[in-house]
Amino acid sequence: MSLLDSTDEVAELRTDVVARRRFWSVARLRGEGTAARRAWRSTYVRRVVAGDAIVAVLAALVGRLLPDTGPLSATTVPWPVLVMPLVWVGAMAIARTYEERFLWVGPEEFRRVFFAAALLLAAVGTISWAFKLELARSFVVVALPLATVLTLLLRYAQRAWLHSQRVHGRFQQTAILVGHRNGTAELHAQLERQAKHGLRVIGVCLPAAEPAGTVFDGLPVLGSFADVVDVVRRYEVDTVAVLPSPELDGASLRRLGWDLETTEAELLLAPAVTEFAGPRVGIRPVSGLPLLHLERPEFRGLRRVTKDVFDRSVAVITVVLLLPVLLGLALAVKTTSRGPVFYRHERIGKGGEPFQVLKFRSMVPDADKRIEALMELNEGNAVQFKMKRDPRVTRVGAVMRRFSLDELPQLFNVIGGSMSLVGPRPHVTREVEQYGFDMRRRLLVKPGITGLWQVSGRSNLSWDDSVRIDVRYVENWSLAMDLMILGKTLGAVVRGSGAY
Repeated sequence: MSLLDSTDEVAELRTDVVARRRFWSVARLRGEGTAARRAWRSTYVRRVVAGDAIVAVLAALVGRLLPDTGPLSATTVPWPVLVMPLVWVGAMAIARTYEERFLWVGPEEFRRVFFAAALLLAAVGTISWAFKLELARSFVVVALPLATVLTLLLRYAQRAWLHSQRVHGRFQQTAILVGHRNGTAELHAQLERQAKHGLRVIGVCLPAAEPAGTVFDGLPVLGSFADVVDVVRRYEVDTVAVLPSPELDGASLRRLGWDLETTEAELLLAPAVTEFAGPRVGIRPVSGLPLLHLERPEFRGLRRVTKDVFDRSVAVITVVLLLPVLLGLALAVKTTSRGPVFYRHERIGKGGEPFQVLKFRSMVPDADKRIEALMELNEGNAVQFKMKRDPRVTRVGAVMRRFSLDELPQLFNVIGGSMSLVGPRPHVTREVEQYGFDMRRRLLVKPGITGLWQVSGRSNLSWDDSVRIDVRYVENWSLAMDLMILGKTLGAVVRGSGAY
């Protein structure tokens, strides 16, 4: 054996060790096989089914106990309590809410639960009318909607528990990335940021064969495109994520899919526009071919009017409800430090138009003049100035900043139309001047009091992460997303994550 051959074998062994180390750090099963490592999936599904059945029984009991259904007998179990869980679980199964591809992440599971409940309610009403069944109206009106709400809440709780476990490294699915270097690096970074999705990458397959022992982006190169199936079998891979590549045309992908059918791995195809327009991508049949259809983002029209009306209405109601708090904070600012109660600062809004953002003053009056002397102590990102212990912040200001109370006057900006409740972070002119092409998309909408940046780390975010998060919101906004962000904002404010 030559020295070169020996070196290659050592490098290949090193690559194999790195990949298997990542694999077993995910498995955490002391060398158990694939079946044991994947057992949690079936356990999770059984828990979901059991939870749906229990929820159905509880909803049936509530419906049975209502006044117009008669008292609940202590010796006989009413038939709705027995039938309800069977019918409910059956409806969920028909709607395919127990399929693993709809669980774990994404809104599809909740959509299917809601669709199954609506269909069941319509079916019960139609059948009872057609066959003149004596079914208590209170049972139909209360039990089925209650079962829907409880099912959605329970499934959300189960998913939140799973996500928390995955963040700590449990219940992971091993994955390999197949594509070119730039694409695999970007997808790997995205998967690392979203640990709750549970995909743990153990290696990559690149177009051309690389020397044994090559490590790319912290991942071992396990082979070329031709070696994907062999890699899947060797490392018992759960998921193969394929990125757009000229080498993997339609015929090649079809053959890869056929070959993977002999394994336990699932095949995922990542479209090139996933990062900014994922929710707007759908499958559209054209001439018998399933083509990706990219919907236009809605920057005007009825949905925008609805958002504007919702923002201003909620802002007015919030100001009325929080009026004592606003007056108390104003009094605290005025009596504890010299200067005005409110701080007005120019920010750039929709269409690049400047506006005056309104906040409770949390710093000394000459704070703007002292910023140049503090630039060397910047703890923010490359564009935004931030300090965890800024000497310009007053004592009352530090408390307000900790819980974002200083931003409450921005509700008046929302009422005036220069801001939204939810939107991109309002930046100053100096920051806007450093925007790249992608970042200028955020100027198509109004900035927000809160947004994805608020619930994703705030000041702890890098500039690149801020760009990614803001543009993702602009591209994919919806009223449902706004409500979700508003709900998560409360938790982010209480935790004070990134607030300084």
